[in-house]
Amino acid sequence: MSRRGSNIYKRSDGRYEGRIKLGYDENGRLRYKYVYGKTLAECKDKMELSYSLKKPETKAYIRLTVREICLEWLEIKRLTVKSSTYANYCRLLKNHIYPLLGEQVYCLISKKQINSFVSELLSHGRTDGQGGLSAKTAKDVVIVLKSISAYAHREYGLENICEDIQSPKVRNTEIKTLNENEIQRLSLYIKHNLDNTNLSILICMYTGIRIGEMCGLKWENINLQEGFFVVNKTVQRVSIDGESRVVVDVPKTESSVRTVFMPDFLTEMMSGFKRSPSIYVLSGLNVPKEPRILQYRFKKVLKECGIRDVPFHALRHTYASVCIKKGFDPKAFKRQAYP
Repeated sequence: MSRRGSNIYKRSDGRYEGRIKLGYDENGRLRYKYVYGKTLAECKDKMELSYSLKKPETKAYIRLTVREICLEWLEIKRLTVKSSTYANYCRLLKNHIYPLLGEQVYCLISKKQINSFVSELLSHGRTDGQGGLSAKTAKDVVIVLKSISAYAHREYGLENICEDIQSPKVRNTEIKTLNENEIQRLSLYIKHNLDNTNLSILICMYTGIRIGEMCGLKWENINLQEGFFVVNKTVQRVSIDGESRVVVDVPKTESSVRTVFMPDFLTEMMSGFKRSPSIYVLSGLNVPKEPRILQYRFKKVLKECGIRDVPFHALRHTYASVCIKKGFDPKAFKRQAYP
């Protein structure tokens, strides 16, 4: 049988076999349940149903470590979340949860220990040993741990040790935008040095789309006659099981799949670059460029324009700022342009 990931195998008879952990027996041995499907999707659906119907084990027999429960939780998440989300879960577990909690028996951990764990993240949580994590990263770790704790309670009837744990408070950071003079200088530079990269920067500045969405934009998504394009893909580099790769996935949320209208001047500029439908706008090829390449090129453009160093995401904030100054209702604008 060949391995398909998430404890799913393809059998020699062509069917897919899924293996589900049921817990431990009185002797501490793992027990499994098996489901079968003619297709991979059918097998995954049956596994999800089985996970939702599992009965809690007797607490006396539950001697699972935090790592073991995390791995069970990950198996379910792998079936239901985007690959980039799954990769982020793996990173948070590997870097922050396993080192401090991984080998501890879950049912022996107290809420006091969890609070101490959160404090340790904030004071000494960095993987390079140079101090604590940011409140945002520590909060992400706590969110994952809360989900795992809820899973342990739901599946095994164990105490939800994170139920009343407070996440670190994240302070609002300063939102960086380009001012009017910088917008004019950047626009003028791009118009005189037009290529795929600079066109992509201009698209982001005048439509507010995210950098990953720009990397995933193909010419098949663009209607130059009507002056709009459809956002339905995003590009990210993720690391899964020790392998780093660029993935093309659906956008951040369901509402992020949307139609975006362009100003007339931008539609005219894009018409000179139009390629076959399968070509990506940024790369000019049938394979995408990853966001960090566009970020690096953006930094070079800012330097050549004599503009202060700002993150690429500042283009999105700049677009929002300009629209609101022109009279757009902030709440309506956020629903439509900032899904």
